[in-house]
Amino acid sequence: MTISPSLTQEAADKLAVVEALYRFAAGIDLRDKELLSSSLAENAVSDFRPAAAKAGFEYPVIEGRDVIVAALSTSLSMLDTTHSVSNPRVTIDGDTARMDVLVEAQHVPRGDPSRHYLMKNRYDVELSRAGDVWVITRNTVDNVWRTGDLTVLSEI
Repeated sequence: MTISPSLTQEAADKLAVVEALYRFAAGIDLRDKELLSSSLAENAVSDFRPAAAKAGFEYPVIEGRDVIVAALSTSLSMLDTTHSVSNPRVTIDGDTARMDVLVEAQHVPRGDPSRHYLMKNRYDVELSRAGDVWVITRNTVDNVWRTGDLTVLSEI
């Protein structure tokens, strides 16, 4: 059985699209601003409003790679986070892609690991090809369920 070059390229692109979100999540978890930045287009938009509203607080739409990196690095500085990415469904149209994916985000205060707030979120991610990699152009986060100590997020 011979696999067509176009099918091979499609599979490589789908993996590279998911890799962009892996860089995003790992950049947050590792507090690695360079890694986080590498996942985002210069004019990227992050919209956490749907998830934040379900958790009972407001979080503004953030625009621009540098602003997103600074905002997430600052707002999560007092928390240890772990993000787990699952069930990515990727569609590609030329040099743009869209991914619907589940992301579980655990938040633990650095000074009190006995407390936590766990969120299962659905990410609607739009991406574009930037040379050899894919980058996130827009990410909208909605919450599926949440559990734990909500006051952990007040430390954001």
